[in-house]
Amino acid sequence: MTAPLSESGLRGPALNITGVAAVWPPVVLGIAALVLWEVVVRALGVPAFLLPAPSAIGAQIGANLPVLVSTAGVTGWNALVGLVAGFLLGVVLAVLAASSRLVAELTMPVVLAASAIPIVALAPIFTTMFGSTTEIPRRLVVTVVVTVPVFVAAVRGLRQVRPVHAELMTSLAATPWQRARFVRIPGAVPFIMTGLRLAAPAAVIASLVAEYFGGLQNGLGSRITSAAANTAYARAWAFVAASVVLGLLFHLAGTLVERLATRGRTA
Repeated sequence: MTAPLSESGLRGPALNITGVAAVWPPVVLGIAALVLWEVVVRALGVPAFLLPAPSAIGAQIGANLPVLVSTAGVTGWNALVGLVAGFLLGVVLAVLAASSRLVAELTMPVVLAASAIPIVALAPIFTTMFGSTTEIPRRLVVTVVVTVPVFVAAVRGLRQVRPVHAELMTSLAATPWQRARFVRIPGAVPFIMTGLRLAAPAAVIASLVAEYFGGLQNGLGSRITSAAANTAYARAWAFVAASVVLGLLFHLAGTLVERLATRGRTA
């Protein structure tokens, strides 16, 4: 007599096959793009200042790996600090805006206006205010950039209150804080996590761009400009590659946090 297969036993191989099928196409495409890139650069004799060969970039990555790791750590830490600060600020402002029409009318225009301010304008201002020997200006730039998507997503989620829940809170004579704690915030978690997922890679971009405008020369952005200014184009691309990896790590981390926070929350 054969023992029946469990549901998890049936799902396991299927999920593994699905995961492999989802991963291999982009991997193959990436390898093919690198090979084509190498062939085109070598065959056409493309100058290094226009486009270095992947082999030259790879050689620079191997030669400067400790520097890449240390500078990526600086940029990543600034992005993480700004991401956490912007996330908390965005959620707090969203809760206040969802609880009071007056606060909403005051905060919404300011936050939306902040989304229209380019980083190239914010970074020099913050550098002038706080000095060029501290990381505070870059972290403030990231905070501003992150606050906007988190605030918008959180406000949208906090306003998605089902009528039955609103009636229950009214019948219980719940205070605004109790409404937010037991109904609005739990229901808005998927929206807030979506805002975090979108803001995570944006934090890396903001941190990188902020490094282009003076300050300490210890991050990926400043090393890119320094290498390009010294005509070390392959090395500059090596720092660009490190920036891409850092952005992907933040994106994956944001996606993981979103899945963990929204696990079991099915519509």
